[in-house]
Amino acid sequence: MCFWTEKLEMSNLFRFWMYCYRLSVPSYMDSTSTAEADYAVFLEKVKRTVYIDNLSPQVTESVMRTALGQFGTVKNVQFIPNYTGPKNIPRCALVEMECRRQAEAVVSEITQFPFMMSGMPRPARAFRAEVEMFDDRPIKPGRRIQCRWVDRKDPDFEVASKIKCLVRKHAAEDLFLLQASSCDSIH
Repeated sequence: MCFWTEKLEMSNLFRFWMYCYRLSVPSYMDSTSTAEADYAVFLEKVKRTVYIDNLSPQVTESVMRTALGQFGTVKNVQFIPNYTGPKNIPRCALVEMECRRQAEAVVSEITQFPFMMSGMPRPARAFRAEVEMFDDRPIKPGRRIQCRWVDRKDPDFEVASKIKCLVRKHAAEDLFLLQASSCDSIH
């Protein structure tokens, strides 16, 4: 505390303390409110984004923009990479439209009618995007992750064992797919 604060009256001392407190808090409060605002903006982006899969490997961003331009303005196209499969398998993409109504129109039209892209009828499917589909998603404010060791007597032990087996199974499947695609490219 500064030496001159002793000369202030008690009410002024309280005001001075509150002023200093307000100066020290905004950085924390602003980061929390900024994180909440960023997450709210992200959720709005998710609501106006469409997940489209079963796309031909020849489909490019410009083709997607042209094909979906009939439903509204396409703001962004992001192809989701498949690291485990061969390059000639169907692709998928996240397409951000200008507004939520346009995204809903894309989903309803592609669901009801066959969707033509690059001159080939292909059964492309469209779904609403979900938060988990985005690799650039911000951390949800207030989310806490807890890690702990699970003992055999713990009620969560069986669940953890099943998850461990599932992860091993997925890793084995991915390894098989990578080896099969590398063998195909050699022959």
